[in-house]
Amino acid sequence: MTIQATIHPISPLRHEFRARNEPRPLELGWIDDIRVNLSAVERRTATLPGRRTVKKDAQAAWLLKALTCIDLTTLAGDDTSGRVKRLCAKAIRPVRDDILVALGMQDAKIRTGAVCVYHRFVATAVEALAGSGIPVAAVSTGFPAGLIPHDLKLREIEASVKDGAEEIDIVITREHVLTGNWQALYNEMRDFRQACGSAHVKAILATGDIKTLRNVAKASMVCMMAGADFIKTSTGKETANATLPVTLVMLRMIREYEHLTGVKVGFKPAGGISAAKDVLNYQFLMKEELGREWLEADLFRVGASSLLADIERQLEHHVTGRYSAFNRHAAG
Repeated sequence: MTIQATIHPISPLRHEFRARNEPRPLELGWIDDIRVNLSAVERRTATLPGRRTVKKDAQAAWLLKALTCIDLTTLAGDDTSGRVKRLCAKAIRPVRDDILVALGMQDAKIRTGAVCVYHRFVATAVEALAGSGIPVAAVSTGFPAGLIPHDLKLREIEASVKDGAEEIDIVITREHVLTGNWQALYNEMRDFRQACGSAHVKAILATGDIKTLRNVAKASMVCMMAGADFIKTSTGKETANATLPVTLVMLRMIREYEHLTGVKVGFKPAGGISAAKDVLNYQFLMKEELGREWLEADLFRVGASSLLADIERQLEHHVTGRYSAFNRHAAG
Protein backbone atom coordinates (compact mmCIF):
# COMPACT_ATOMS: atom_id res chain seq x y z
CA MET A 1 0.00 0.00 0.00
CA THR A 2 1.07 3.60 -0.55
CA ILE A 3 -0.64 6.26 1.55
CA GLN A 4 1.36 9.38 0.75
CA ALA A 5 -1.19 10.91 -1.61
CA THR A 6 -3.99 10.73 0.95
CA ILE A 7 -2.96 13.93 2.74
CA HIS A 8 -0.47 15.50 0.33
CA PRO A 9 3.27 14.79 0.32
CA ILE A 10 5.13 14.56 3.61
CA SER A 11 7.20 17.65 4.40
CA PRO A 12 10.79 17.73 3.11
CA LEU A 13 13.71 16.72 5.27
CA ARG A 14 14.35 20.26 6.50
CA HIS A 15 11.40 22.14 7.94
CA GLU A 16 11.87 25.56 6.37
CA PHE A 17 10.75 28.40 8.61
CA ARG A 18 8.46 31.16 7.47
CA ALA A 19 9.26 34.84 7.62
CA ARG A 20 9.40 36.06 11.21
CA ASN A 21 6.46 37.67 12.98
CA GLU A 22 7.97 41.09 13.54
CA PRO A 23 6.91 42.94 16.72
CA ARG A 24 4.42 45.76 16.24
CA PRO A 25 3.13 48.41 18.66
CA LEU A 26 0.77 47.28 21.41
CA GLU A 27 -2.81 47.99 20.35
CA LEU A 28 -4.86 48.00 23.56
CA GLY A 29 -8.01 48.53 21.51
CA TRP A 30 -7.55 45.07 19.99
CA ILE A 31 -7.36 43.62 23.51
CA ASP A 32 -10.36 45.51 24.88
CA ASP A 33 -12.55 44.27 22.02
CA ILE A 34 -11.94 40.57 22.73
CA ARG A 35 -14.93 38.55 23.93
CA VAL A 36 -15.30 34.78 24.38
CA ASN A 37 -18.63 32.91 24.36
CA LEU A 38 -17.88 29.98 26.68
CA SER A 39 -20.97 27.93 25.82
CA ALA A 40 -20.33 28.32 22.09
CA VAL A 41 -16.70 27.25 22.50
CA GLU A 42 -17.68 24.18 24.51
CA ARG A 43 -20.42 23.23 22.05
CA ARG A 44 -18.10 23.62 19.05
CA THR A 45 -15.34 21.45 20.50
CA ALA A 46 -17.64 18.84 22.08
CA THR A 47 -19.14 17.98 18.69
CA LEU A 48 -15.82 17.74 16.84
CA PRO A 49 -14.95 14.06 17.55
CA GLY A 50 -18.40 12.94 16.42
CA ARG A 51 -18.34 15.00 13.23
CA ARG A 52 -14.85 14.23 12.00
CA THR A 53 -13.18 10.86 11.71
CA VAL A 54 -10.72 9.12 9.40
CA LYS A 55 -10.10 5.40 8.92
CA LYS A 56 -7.59 3.00 7.39
CA ASP A 57 -5.17 4.58 4.86
CA ALA A 58 -6.48 8.08 5.52
CA GLN A 59 -5.93 7.72 9.25
CA ALA A 60 -2.40 6.42 8.71
CA ALA A 61 -1.64 9.42 6.49
CA TRP A 62 -2.93 11.91 9.06
CA LEU A 63 -0.88 10.21 11.79
CA LEU A 64 2.29 10.33 9.69
CA LYS A 65 1.67 14.03 9.13
CA ALA A 66 1.19 14.52 12.89
CA LEU A 67 4.46 12.71 13.53
CA THR A 68 6.36 15.26 11.41
CA CYS A 69 4.94 18.04 13.64
CA ILE A 70 5.96 16.57 17.01
CA ASP A 71 8.44 18.45 19.17
CA LEU A 72 9.85 15.27 20.71
CA THR A 73 10.38 16.31 24.30
CA THR A 74 12.18 15.31 27.46
CA LEU A 75 11.89 17.73 30.38
CA ALA A 76 12.41 15.50 33.40
CA GLY A 77 14.50 16.13 36.49
CA ASP A 78 16.44 12.93 35.86
CA ASP A 79 17.36 13.70 32.23
CA THR A 80 20.87 12.66 31.19
CA SER A 81 22.99 13.12 28.09
CA GLY A 82 22.39 9.47 27.24
CA ARG A 83 18.63 9.89 27.36
CA VAL A 84 18.80 12.98 25.16
CA LYS A 85 20.97 11.17 22.60
CA ARG A 86 18.49 8.28 22.47
CA LEU A 87 15.64 10.74 22.00
CA CYS A 88 17.50 12.37 19.12
CA ALA A 89 18.05 8.98 17.50
CA LYS A 90 14.30 8.35 17.72
CA ALA A 91 13.58 11.79 16.21
CA ILE A 92 15.74 10.91 13.20
CA ARG A 93 14.15 7.47 12.80
CA PRO A 94 10.71 7.76 14.47
CA VAL A 95 9.08 4.79 12.73
CA ARG A 96 10.57 1.34 12.21
CA ASP A 97 11.79 0.65 8.69
CA ASP A 98 9.57 -2.40 8.21
CA ILE A 99 6.46 -0.31 8.95
CA LEU A 100 7.52 2.41 6.51
CA VAL A 101 8.19 -0.18 3.81
CA ALA A 102 4.75 -1.70 4.33
CA LEU A 103 3.23 1.77 3.99
CA GLY A 104 5.24 2.57 0.87
CA MET A 105 6.88 5.47 2.71
CA GLN A 106 10.46 4.23 2.99
CA ASP A 107 11.79 7.12 0.85
CA ALA A 108 9.81 9.92 2.52
CA LYS A 109 12.62 10.92 4.96
CA ILE A 110 10.15 11.23 7.82
CA ARG A 111 11.50 13.08 10.87
CA THR A 112 9.92 14.75 13.90
CA GLY A 113 9.48 18.53 13.89
CA ALA A 114 12.10 19.22 16.57
CA VAL A 115 13.68 17.89 19.76
CA CYS A 116 12.84 19.92 22.87
CA VAL A 117 15.14 19.92 25.92
CA TYR A 118 16.37 22.03 28.82
CA HIS A 119 19.26 24.41 28.15
CA ARG A 120 21.75 22.03 29.79
CA PHE A 121 21.24 19.53 26.94
CA VAL A 122 21.04 21.86 23.95
CA ALA A 123 24.63 21.29 22.83
CA THR A 124 24.22 17.52 23.29
CA ALA A 125 21.10 17.49 21.13
CA VAL A 126 22.64 19.74 18.46
CA GLU A 127 25.58 17.36 18.14
CA ALA A 128 23.35 14.26 18.06
CA LEU A 129 21.10 15.77 15.37
CA ALA A 130 23.91 17.12 13.16
CA GLY A 131 23.07 16.66 9.49
CA SER A 132 19.50 15.53 10.14
CA GLY A 133 17.83 18.88 9.52
CA ILE A 134 15.93 18.60 12.82
CA PRO A 135 16.09 21.79 14.92
CA VAL A 136 16.65 21.84 18.66
CA ALA A 137 14.10 23.70 20.77
CA ALA A 138 15.10 24.85 24.26
CA VAL A 139 12.66 25.67 27.05
CA SER A 140 13.76 28.89 28.66
CA THR A 141 13.01 31.91 30.92
CA GLY A 142 12.87 29.90 34.12
CA PHE A 143 10.67 27.11 32.74
CA PRO A 144 8.15 26.06 33.95
CA ALA A 145 7.15 28.75 36.48
CA GLY A 146 8.98 31.69 34.90
CA LEU A 147 9.67 33.36 38.25
CA ILE A 148 13.39 34.01 37.98
CA PRO A 149 14.70 37.59 37.49
CA HIS A 150 14.08 39.08 34.05
CA ASP A 151 17.78 39.58 33.25
CA LEU A 152 18.45 35.90 33.97
CA LYS A 153 15.65 34.94 31.59
CA LEU A 154 17.29 36.91 28.80
CA ARG A 155 20.70 35.41 29.55
CA GLU A 156 19.24 31.89 29.48
CA ILE A 157 17.73 32.54 26.06
CA GLU A 158 21.02 33.92 24.74
CA ALA A 159 22.95 30.95 26.14
CA SER A 160 20.66 28.43 24.42
CA VAL A 161 20.90 30.27 21.11
CA LYS A 162 24.70 30.34 21.44
CA ASP A 163 24.69 26.57 22.01
CA GLY A 164 22.77 26.05 18.77
CA ALA A 165 19.05 26.11 19.64
CA GLU A 166 17.02 27.28 16.63
CA GLU A 167 13.79 27.54 18.59
CA ILE A 168 13.14 28.91 22.08
CA ASP A 169 10.03 28.03 24.08
CA ILE A 170 9.57 30.82 26.63
CA VAL A 171 7.14 31.03 29.56
CA ILE A 172 5.33 34.25 30.30
CA THR A 173 4.80 35.79 33.73
CA ARG A 174 1.27 34.67 34.58
CA GLU A 175 0.80 37.56 37.03
CA HIS A 176 0.78 40.02 34.12
CA VAL A 177 -2.23 38.22 32.66
CA LEU A 178 -4.06 37.68 35.94
CA THR A 179 -3.78 41.41 36.79
CA GLY A 180 -4.52 42.59 33.25
CA ASN A 181 -1.14 44.31 32.94
CA TRP A 182 -0.93 43.95 29.18
CA GLN A 183 1.83 46.51 28.77
CA ALA A 184 4.09 44.49 31.10
CA LEU A 185 3.31 41.27 29.22
CA TYR A 186 4.02 42.99 25.91
CA ASN A 187 7.34 44.43 27.15
CA GLU A 188 8.42 41.04 28.52
CA MET A 189 7.56 39.18 25.32
CA ARG A 190 9.23 41.84 23.17
CA ASP A 191 12.45 41.46 25.20
CA PHE A 192 12.32 37.68 24.82
CA ARG A 193 11.86 38.03 21.08
CA GLN A 194 14.86 40.34 20.81
CA ALA A 195 17.06 38.04 22.91
CA CYS A 196 16.23 35.12 20.58
CA GLY A 197 17.95 36.80 17.65
CA SER A 198 17.45 34.56 14.62
CA ALA A 199 15.92 31.73 16.67
CA HIS A 200 12.15 31.36 16.44
CA VAL A 201 10.24 31.94 19.67
CA LYS A 202 7.22 30.04 20.99
CA ALA A 203 5.27 31.80 23.76
CA ILE A 204 3.93 29.37 26.38
CA LEU A 205 0.79 30.86 27.94
CA ALA A 206 0.37 28.23 30.69
CA THR A 207 -3.35 28.29 30.00
CA GLY A 208 -4.17 26.17 33.04
CA ASP A 209 -2.74 28.92 35.27
CA ILE A 210 -4.34 31.99 33.69
CA LYS A 211 -7.84 30.72 34.53
CA THR A 212 -10.26 32.04 31.89
CA LEU A 213 -10.66 31.69 28.14
CA ARG A 214 -10.84 35.47 27.87
CA ASN A 215 -7.43 35.69 29.52
CA VAL A 216 -6.16 33.05 27.08
CA ALA A 217 -7.45 35.06 24.13
CA LYS A 218 -6.01 38.36 25.31
CA ALA A 219 -2.62 36.89 26.25
CA SER A 220 -2.45 35.21 22.83
CA MET A 221 -3.02 38.51 21.04
CA VAL A 222 -0.51 40.44 23.17
CA CYS A 223 2.22 37.85 22.65
CA MET A 224 1.65 37.86 18.89
CA MET A 225 1.84 41.65 18.78
CA ALA A 226 5.15 41.45 20.65
CA GLY A 227 6.63 39.08 18.05
CA ALA A 228 5.84 35.49 19.04
CA ASP A 229 6.30 33.15 16.07
CA PHE A 230 4.16 30.49 17.77
CA ILE A 231 1.75 30.55 20.68
CA LYS A 232 1.74 27.44 22.84
CA THR A 233 -0.81 26.21 25.36
CA SER A 234 1.15 24.81 28.26
CA THR A 235 4.39 23.76 29.86
CA GLY A 236 3.00 20.29 30.51
CA LYS A 237 3.58 20.91 34.22
CA GLU A 238 0.28 22.65 35.05
CA THR A 239 -2.72 20.87 36.54
CA ALA A 240 -4.62 21.50 33.29
CA ASN A 241 -2.72 21.51 29.99
CA ALA A 242 -3.82 21.44 26.35
CA THR A 243 -7.58 21.17 25.77
CA LEU A 244 -9.74 21.59 22.70
CA PRO A 245 -11.64 24.63 24.10
CA VAL A 246 -8.37 26.45 24.84
CA THR A 247 -7.08 25.45 21.41
CA LEU A 248 -10.17 26.82 19.66
CA VAL A 249 -9.80 30.19 21.40
CA MET A 250 -6.11 30.43 20.52
CA LEU A 251 -6.76 29.45 16.90
CA ARG A 252 -9.44 32.14 16.61
CA MET A 253 -6.90 34.68 17.88
CA ILE A 254 -4.36 33.48 15.29
CA ARG A 255 -7.01 33.88 12.61
CA GLU A 256 -7.90 37.38 13.83
CA TYR A 257 -4.24 38.37 14.00
CA GLU A 258 -3.73 37.26 10.40
CA HIS A 259 -6.81 39.25 9.40
CA LEU A 260 -5.44 42.37 11.11
CA THR A 261 -1.79 42.08 10.07
CA GLY A 262 -1.51 39.57 7.22
CA VAL A 263 0.96 37.52 9.30
CA LYS A 264 0.55 33.78 9.95
CA VAL A 265 1.52 32.66 13.47
CA GLY A 266 2.00 29.02 14.46
CA PHE A 267 0.29 27.01 17.19
CA LYS A 268 1.61 24.37 19.58
CA PRO A 269 -0.58 22.36 21.97
CA ALA A 270 1.43 20.63 24.69
CA GLY A 271 0.78 18.57 27.77
CA GLY A 272 -1.44 15.52 28.02
CA ILE A 273 -1.55 14.66 24.30
CA SER A 274 -0.41 11.05 24.41
CA ALA A 275 -2.87 9.13 22.23
CA ALA A 276 -3.04 9.07 18.45
CA LYS A 277 -6.82 9.59 18.48
CA ASP A 278 -6.34 12.79 20.48
CA VAL A 279 -3.83 14.38 18.11
CA LEU A 280 -6.23 13.75 15.23
CA ASN A 281 -8.80 16.02 16.89
CA TYR A 282 -6.23 18.82 17.11
CA GLN A 283 -5.38 18.35 13.44
CA PHE A 284 -9.06 18.43 12.46
CA LEU A 285 -9.62 21.63 14.44
CA MET A 286 -6.52 23.25 12.92
CA LYS A 287 -7.67 22.47 9.37
CA GLU A 288 -11.26 23.60 9.97
CA GLU A 289 -10.31 26.87 11.68
CA LEU A 290 -7.12 27.92 9.89
CA GLY A 291 -6.75 25.80 6.76
CA ARG A 292 -4.42 23.24 5.20
CA GLU A 293 -1.25 25.31 5.76
CA TRP A 294 -1.53 24.81 9.51
CA LEU A 295 -1.00 21.06 9.21
CA GLU A 296 2.68 21.56 8.42
CA ALA A 297 5.55 21.82 10.88
CA ASP A 298 6.26 25.48 10.13
CA LEU A 299 2.86 26.40 11.60
CA PHE A 300 1.88 23.44 13.78
CA ARG A 301 3.79 21.60 16.49
CA VAL A 302 2.73 19.19 19.20
CA GLY A 303 4.74 19.01 22.41
CA ALA A 304 4.86 15.31 23.29
CA SER A 305 6.93 12.25 24.03
CA SER A 306 4.69 9.18 24.53
CA LEU A 307 2.47 10.30 21.62
CA LEU A 308 5.13 9.11 19.19
CA ALA A 309 5.03 5.61 20.64
CA ASP A 310 1.26 5.40 20.21
CA ILE A 311 1.40 6.70 16.63
CA GLU A 312 4.01 4.08 15.72
CA ARG A 313 1.88 1.45 17.45
CA GLN A 314 -1.22 2.47 15.48
CA LEU A 315 0.74 2.42 12.23
CA GLU A 316 1.97 -1.09 12.99
CA HIS A 317 -1.61 -2.17 13.65
CA HIS A 318 -2.61 -0.65 10.31
CA VAL A 319 -0.13 -2.78 8.38
CA THR A 320 -0.30 -6.01 10.44
CA GLY A 321 -3.77 -6.02 12.02
CA ARG A 322 -2.22 -6.62 15.44
CA TYR A 323 -1.51 -4.30 18.39
CA SER A 324 1.94 -4.59 19.93
CA ALA A 325 3.09 -3.76 23.45
CA PHE A 326 4.10 -0.17 24.13
CA ASN A 327 7.59 -1.27 25.19
CA ARG A 328 8.28 -2.17 21.56
CA HIS A 329 7.97 1.52 20.65
CA ALA A 330 10.21 3.30 23.14
CA ALA A 331 10.68 7.02 22.50
CA GLY A 332 14.19 7.21 23.88
